[in-house]
Amino acid sequence: MKKYLPADVPAQNEKLFLENFQKATGTSGHLMLFAGDQKVEHLNNDFYGHDIPLEDNDPEHLFKIASQANIGVFASQFGLISRYGRDYPDIPYLVKLNAKTNLIPYEAKDPYSQLWLEVEDVVRFRESSGLDILGVGYTLYLGSEHEHAMLREAARVVHEAHLNGMIVVLWIYPKGKFVPDQHNGHLIAGAAGVGAALGADFVKLKVPYINDTLDVHGLKEVTTAAGRSGILCEGGEKRDEKAFLEELYTQIHEGASRGNGTGRNIHQRTVEEGIKMANAIYEITVNNASVEDALKILEY
Repeated sequence: MKKYLPADVPAQNEKLFLENFQKATGTSGHLMLFAGDQKVEHLNNDFYGHDIPLEDNDPEHLFKIASQANIGVFASQFGLISRYGRDYPDIPYLVKLNAKTNLIPYEAKDPYSQLWLEVEDVVRFRESSGLDILGVGYTLYLGSEHEHAMLREAARVVHEAHLNGMIVVLWIYPKGKFVPDQHNGHLIAGAAGVGAALGADFVKLKVPYINDTLDVHGLKEVTTAAGRSGILCEGGEKRDEKAFLEELYTQIHEGASRGNGTGRNIHQRTVEEGIKMANAIYEITVNNASVEDALKILEY
């Protein structure tokens, strides 16, 4: 595990960092991140509508799944964790430090997602609440006219989190008026390299596709460009379970990704179904299970 230990973690917090990293990855070095930050990012589009169970509209639905499923971390905003954390103290949390809505289109204004809170606020919250907070997360948009501000914030977030023994996941998405194709593998590899330069433990990125098919060659460029920062492929829109798990397996075993960040493919189901889907994803991501074995978890 020491190969994953950054040099900016002070000696007195090395043990804490390694414990957090091991817990988050199940000692595998691979991270299964359950994404619960879309309440802001996508407003209510992901939680209410056709083919979405009514229970998903209640934020507690996320916590019910996260508390009963096998996950590495549950990523959500500070406020949601504060409101529900006392009832779900055993969830491994990752606090998302910024977010923006999708109301303003990119052609109208380049995206900017500013810090809501500082890392020191999370450290105080961890100490006062006793919650199992393993790390923090931050989103930045490369190609935006505001990227300089987000890069500076991201660099500070990574360093401050490491100083306090926490892991960091950076969501890095090239977006804006000058980004024509968000799923271009070469461009995503550039974003992976930025994540490495910022010192992130994991970088959550778009998946490189060519004509709606996973670009394995492009993903290899991405994961190589990330160096010692692990790549998490985003889960995207809800789709057929078998197709999702097969692509996840390919991402890891052929593309050399080190995990995934999945939201809708888990929470847009009933609690029971969401738990089973999360467990299936965890088995492939962390325990190196086959697709066939993972699909058995989904059987009712």
